[in-house]
Amino acid sequence: MSFVDAYTDFIFIEDQPEQADMIFLPGSAEGALPVRAAQLWKEGYAPLVLPSGKYSKLTGYFTGHGDHETEWDYFHEILLKEGVADHAILQEKQATYTYENAIFSRKLTDKLGLDIKKAILVCQAYHARRASLYYQVCYPETEILVCPVITRGISRDNWYQHETGIETVLKEVEHCGSQFGEIFRARL
Repeated sequence: MSFVDAYTDFIFIEDQPEQADMIFLPGSAEGALPVRAAQLWKEGYAPLVLPSGKYSKLTGYFTGHGDHETEWDYFHEILLKEGVADHAILQEKQATYTYENAIFSRKLTDKLGLDIKKAILVCQAYHARRASLYYQVCYPETEILVCPVITRGISRDNWYQHETGIETVLKEVEHCGSQFGEIFRARL
């Protein structure tokens, strides 16, 4: 295995979708994510979709398309346009980064009394490992299946062939170390 394969296999994880209780959708300005979540919902993989997100704490406002206050509002609009029933879309509009997406999603599902045994996580392909780990921390009893979407042209097949891909993927590796270090230390 080459060093490229080691990084690729660590960051880019993908599962086949299976029947689940929930589709999780961490916040982003990438409209392809709710499109994929809607496709999975319409195919009957899960009865509920939980988009999560206010905006990035780095900017302090939503940087995506259209006139939306939050990532949730943007995703909600796309999910509806893609045919997801409004009653199947849950609302979490507080999270400002991925770990909060998982934390606030857990608080909401607990408040609603939902027992999530299996969930599908729709996230950006280069963000799959870190997003999956955060949701696993918050849902330790839940099987998390990752169904990623290629965004920004960064895939497992090409990330190491251009500067943006290299920078983005290696930053994800760095975040997995630094951010999870904080989580581990908090549990001591």
